[in-house]
Amino acid sequence: MVWCPPVQRWCGLEPLCRLTMELRWYWQKEKREPYVKFMEANYPPGFSYEDFGPLFTAEFFDPNQWADILKASGAKYVVLTSKHHEGFTLWGSKYSWNWNAVDVGPKRDLVAELATSVRNRTDLHFGLYHSLFEWFNRLFLEDATNAFKTRKFPTSKSLPELYEIVTKYQPEIIWSDGDGNAPDTYWNSTGFLAWLYNDSPVGDTVVTNDRWGVGSICTHGGFYTCSDRYNPGHLLPHKWENCMTIDRRSWGYRRDARLGDYLAIEDLVKQLAETVSCGGNLLMNIGPTHDGRIAVVFEERLRQVGAWLKVNGEAIYGTKPWRAQNDTVTPGVWYTFSPKEGKVNAIFLNWPGSGTLELGEPRAKLGETQVKLAGYKELLKWVALGEKGMIIALPQLTPQQLPCQWGWTLQLTDVN
Repeated sequence: MVWCPPVQRWCGLEPLCRLTMELRWYWQKEKREPYVKFMEANYPPGFSYEDFGPLFTAEFFDPNQWADILKASGAKYVVLTSKHHEGFTLWGSKYSWNWNAVDVGPKRDLVAELATSVRNRTDLHFGLYHSLFEWFNRLFLEDATNAFKTRKFPTSKSLPELYEIVTKYQPEIIWSDGDGNAPDTYWNSTGFLAWLYNDSPVGDTVVTNDRWGVGSICTHGGFYTCSDRYNPGHLLPHKWENCMTIDRRSWGYRRDARLGDYLAIEDLVKQLAETVSCGGNLLMNIGPTHDGRIAVVFEERLRQVGAWLKVNGEAIYGTKPWRAQNDTVTPGVWYTFSPKEGKVNAIFLNWPGSGTLELGEPRAKLGETQVKLAGYKELLKWVALGEKGMIIALPQLTPQQLPCQWGWTLQLTDVN
């Protein structure tokens, strides 16, 4: 999440607490005309970005409510944006004096509160996002001017913060970001990671991503992210994550967002099926408000995904990629494999009007293969199409009788 805070993994959830992070970049750095005019029309002369600090109030922030929403979404982990590129920390960092949520604005340790609620009320793994660089930090800009031959910023700011959040909050995921076009040697990433895995209090449980300096993304890391909204559509040899947003246009909360700007539940189910079929996790970002609320539209999407997972979760949780990721005959069919049960899961996104579904990949065995619809008790009838492929007769159900509304799972046993 950007605030604003969380990340979910599928399944993951990310709330990003960024205040008006995107506004700052477009307004102060790129000086885009619509943003400059908006600030001139709505704020007094001389108003600075730092003046937004006291306006970040979080008076409605209820970490227990957040934890309950996250649990209802079916997520298995949450990643809170502890600090983004503008440098404001959601905890009272010793290295971000008077520019943190304890000294300014909420006057609360938001990281500690959410971590406690998530751990007390859910079984989600708690993680933290942290930006290595800061857009406007003078020490970083000085190092950049020196072609990163000096290291004032990482030694006095960024690295101490990382050691601080790991020691204090013991996250199970460290989601690093923002290398500022500096190499990993500038950030001393290998030194920090060696400490993290060998000597830190979370060495046996923590996982990390791949954003630790120029050249590391999609190359080095516990899991790869490769780019924002990365969804290759094919199997990768390394574990990866699709970090994406429910708001198509933003990682934060936008007061001027239109309904069409938000992904519908059908879009989210499609993203989830595609991602997991190709061996990835889905990290879904939501942007809470400055006063600490998860907007109703985000809550609705999260609860809808959770409702879908209650029916179809066996096709997602604990699965591995199958030999085929999507079907070669019928579009919109994605496969996963449940190794414990020996089941092939075929997630299909469109209910055929004909009442039958043709699958081109499974090799069914007469008298052995069984087909079930997740959420429906009776076995389904099928016909083999030679050595490969089958036609399955779906049950005749009214819309109210369907086990879910936005995508369905066929569970196939004893198929090659």
